[in-house]
Amino acid sequence: MSKYDGLIFVNKPRGVTSHDVVDVVRKRLNIRKVGHSGTLDPLAEGLLIMLVGTYTKKFSKFANFDKEYMGILKLGEVTSTGDSQGEVLKKSEYIHIEIKTIEEAFTRFLGDIKQIPPMVSALRVKGKRLYELARRGITVEREPRDIKIYSLKIEKYDLPFIEFCVHCSKGTYVRKLAEDIGETLGCGAHMVKILRQSIGPYKLKDAVELKDINEGCLRKITL
Repeated sequence: MSKYDGLIFVNKPRGVTSHDVVDVVRKRLNIRKVGHSGTLDPLAEGLLIMLVGTYTKKFSKFANFDKEYMGILKLGEVTSTGDSQGEVLKKSEYIHIEIKTIEEAFTRFLGDIKQIPPMVSALRVKGKRLYELARRGITVEREPRDIKIYSLKIEKYDLPFIEFCVHCSKGTYVRKLAEDIGETLGCGAHMVKILRQSIGPYKLKDAVELKDINEGCLRKITL
């Protein structure tokens, strides 16, 4: 095992892609063999685990971990991407919706559920990534996937904004969860903030900032 084998826990900032972070690690360590354990959208922030050297072979171990997110959704607007970076497609009233009704809607998504991946995801269908098709204005049918929501807790109301925390299985799309909650309430919704707080046992508090990445950040962990 070389000195450039290991993990780097990165606090990905909003506005950069996961591949941008890969490029930063490659340049800082002067090594090509770098990957990550699971994509965070440009809108999303938080924990991104970088796999360096022989640790790139351990992708499946990290991809299978549960994850925890803090998110803020906005009621009353449906967008083309399911987040605030997309075009607003529809606006609806939300003022009449009671807090009790919102809380009941959230509880409907606890446990084992099926979720249709969004068109703006990195999932491949017939060799093409969905977001690539979406950019070309192409929508394809997607099969529902089995996921599990272990916990889904509302932390704060500032309507139309709702801050919440979710602990979920691999394969869960938080933006789609927000859209489905909005659809259940009849007013639509989209995400304005997504922060990944943990991947399995690994926490955001242990991550380094993008500007601080160097070989001293590498961790060698037995899995």
